[in-house]
Amino acid sequence: MKPRLHETPETVRSRVLPIVAALVLSLSVVAGAVPPSAAADEIYLSEEEAPQAVFHAAEHFERYELRSTPELRERIRRRLGRLEVSSWETSYPVFIAFRGGETIGTAVIVEEIGKHRNITFIVGVASDGSIAGVAVMVYREAYGGEVRSGRFLAQYRGKDANEPLLPGRDIRNITGSTLSVYAIGRGVKKAAAVVDGLALEAGAAPAGENDG
Repeated sequence: MKPRLHETPETVRSRVLPIVAALVLSLSVVAGAVPPSAAADEIYLSEEEAPQAVFHAAEHFERYELRSTPELRERIRRRLGRLEVSSWETSYPVFIAFRGGETIGTAVIVEEIGKHRNITFIVGVASDGSIAGVAVMVYREAYGGEVRSGRFLAQYRGKDANEPLLPGRDIRNITGSTLSVYAIGRGVKKAAAVVDGLALEAGAAPAGENDG
């Protein structure tokens, strides 16, 4: 902005400063309107640490990579029924848990979208098909991180993946985190279907499947 004829520096500042202040305020409003989808990743567990978080009693693990084939995706769709997954992985890290030379369960790393971004978590499925545990590995949303608390995730332990696993039904909701709670439920069911797929690959009978 050019100074007007005969204007003093003080007069120029008195005209310019309100305009600059208004521009800064406008930029702040625009920035605040952007969805919090660019929140920094909160990493709570590495891949090496995650299996032990859902199988505390395990003495060692064997890792496999299970490809997400069309057949496996169809099994997942049948297990979820009306629920739809928010994203499809290309493959699943799978960990077979052992204690005393015996298999005690299988852990699977899955991802589901909360509100804007993927939540990465691990699900442990015991040998009898019940959920052994759930642990959040990476949380990327700006809000709703309460779903990673041990108190909340303990609700899934001992449940059957064929149960609803829905907020307001068999899972206690967290205000402001409903979409993330739904994501955890979908992911638990997805992980259970992955365990079934691994059992089929090994020629074993799948743990109780419910097409509804």
